[in-house]
Amino acid sequence: MAIMEIPRRETAALPATPRRAMARIFSPSNSTSPISSFSSHFTSPKSSNTTSEPMMDENIEKAEAMITKWDVKGSTFAKFTSLFQENRKEAKDFVNCVKDLRRAMHFLVSERASAGKLVRAQNLMQMSMQRLEKEFYQILSANREYLDPESVSSRSSTISRSLSATSDDEDDYSSDHEIQRVGDKISEVERLSVLAMSDLRLIADCMISTGYGKECLTIYKIIRRSIVDEGLYRLGIERYSSSQINKMNPSALEHQTKSWLNGIKIAVKTLLHGERFLCDHVFSSSEAIRESCFADIAKEGATNLFRFPELVAKSKRWPEKVFLLMDLYEAISDLWPETESIFSFESISSVKSQACSSLHKLSDSVRTLLTDFESSIQKNSSKVPVPGGAIHPLTISVLNYVSSLANYSGVLSDIIAGSASPTQLPLPESYFESPTVNEMPTSAVSVRLAWIILVLLCKLDSKANFYNDTALSYLFLANNLQFVGKKVCATSLKCLLGDDWTVKLDRKVKLYAANYELMAWNKVFSCLPEKSQEDMSPDTVKTYFRQFKAAFDEAYRKQKSWVVPDGKFRDDIKLSIKSKLVPVYREFYNTHIEVLKGDRTLKLVRFSPDNLGNYLSDILQGTAVLESSSSSLSTSRASRWLP
Repeated sequence: MAIMEIPRRETAALPATPRRAMARIFSPSNSTSPISSFSSHFTSPKSSNTTSEPMMDENIEKAEAMITKWDVKGSTFAKFTSLFQENRKEAKDFVNCVKDLRRAMHFLVSERASAGKLVRAQNLMQMSMQRLEKEFYQILSANREYLDPESVSSRSSTISRSLSATSDDEDDYSSDHEIQRVGDKISEVERLSVLAMSDLRLIADCMISTGYGKECLTIYKIIRRSIVDEGLYRLGIERYSSSQINKMNPSALEHQTKSWLNGIKIAVKTLLHGERFLCDHVFSSSEAIRESCFADIAKEGATNLFRFPELVAKSKRWPEKVFLLMDLYEAISDLWPETESIFSFESISSVKSQACSSLHKLSDSVRTLLTDFESSIQKNSSKVPVPGGAIHPLTISVLNYVSSLANYSGVLSDIIAGSASPTQLPLPESYFESPTVNEMPTSAVSVRLAWIILVLLCKLDSKANFYNDTALSYLFLANNLQFVGKKVCATSLKCLLGDDWTVKLDRKVKLYAANYELMAWNKVFSCLPEKSQEDMSPDTVKTYFRQFKAAFDEAYRKQKSWVVPDGKFRDDIKLSIKSKLVPVYREFYNTHIEVLKGDRTLKLVRFSPDNLGNYLSDILQGTAVLESSSSSLSTSRASRWLP
């Protein structure tokens, strides 16, 4: 594996006053390498009465033997071999030697030791940092499989326990004993993850404490940011501008939104959560470093992640877009606890602000689309009556739309809470028995959906006036309200609107059906005497039969082209007509048919009581567009969204 080119700290010639120069090197405010904000990590170790110059010289000698052995510019073995992979016990000894060297350098500075010793110690320190930089990079690179956010995130609880166990006793770090102490409950992947994370933390602590935090952070940020960016890209999270979103047609925007929805949960709960967990562990010694590091790695990608819904919300509108927006709103809301936890640092609070902004824009857009939809119902200008009094395409599309909205009742409840009451719309409060303004369901969602249906019913009432035949206009209203009730009872709308709503709607349907029956068959009923009289003259009987035949023929002819799409509703209507008409006709027929026997005018008696019922079975089956074809025609564009 090619080794990353790591920034090196050049060994400059010391000034004429070496003690002052070394004092500046160990002063956090003057160090050129350490990050000033991390200076608190570079403090002098506590002095000890037992410390002596010979002891410090011995520490330097031991450190020199270990550090030069692993000098990256030394032997081929040291150049191409990983210390932590080759011998973790020796790696621990190496870090301890660096700590001892640091203590010795502090002592030499405080005791104003010779410049030669200070130069020697400083050179060894830089040599050791170059080795640790290389080890840090190699561990990050070689263990990507075990340090990928998915692995870290999914095993975070197990890894946390294991890491906690390893930190209890530093002496166990030198081998796998710290993992074995945890038991056999963790997998090989978890074991390797724990070891890699422990090694990274050990190196990071050492480099930061010696003033080389900048080099350590630079390597970490470069590698881990590329992993986050690549992870987001693989999840389909791309960076879009407002103009790019606006240029997308509905199909393309839907596809991109679905891709975002499929990726957001993994992006937050796995990718970003895992990255935060890893960063917190590796740089556990300093909250300031953890915050700066995670911000540089994740801030841009996370901001872009949560900005996409806002761009969608602000793009051009069409009715079915409301479902996309609610899906986006729900996804962000569901992940809000994780978002707050992951981006708890003040420096990355803008990510949470972006998520909140997207929720706000999504809410505004959903409310606007609902208002637009209500307005579109009111503005529907079609004046062509639906053939046969069938279901109007507007009824089908509105009920499909509203029933789909009902499936989002939880999201809608959050979105429309506190929004303007629909009672402010200019509709007649007394038009419909239920829901009237005072009888609407109490929840905000129920009120809003009930109101949309009321807007539809008012529009249907005006469209009924386009029929020249009053009976057909009532049949049209009965058909459409029956369809509304059936759709409500078959979907989650029933739970939202309640039993009282459906009962009162059914009452209205029956009223319209009765009005249709009265208007369509009153003339036929009037052709028969209210009470049959046996002493009726033949001419009078002939007149009644003649009038009945003409009236029935006219009603039959017209109503054969009318339609009731719902089979049960159609049978109920025909049964009601038959139960009223056939018994009256049968009584008249049986009483007076003998008068016409042998008379040529017997042909006036076209219908027997039995075949009268057969003729009635043919009505309301008309040639008008049936519910199924109306549905496919009116909802073809919205078929992906509306059931």
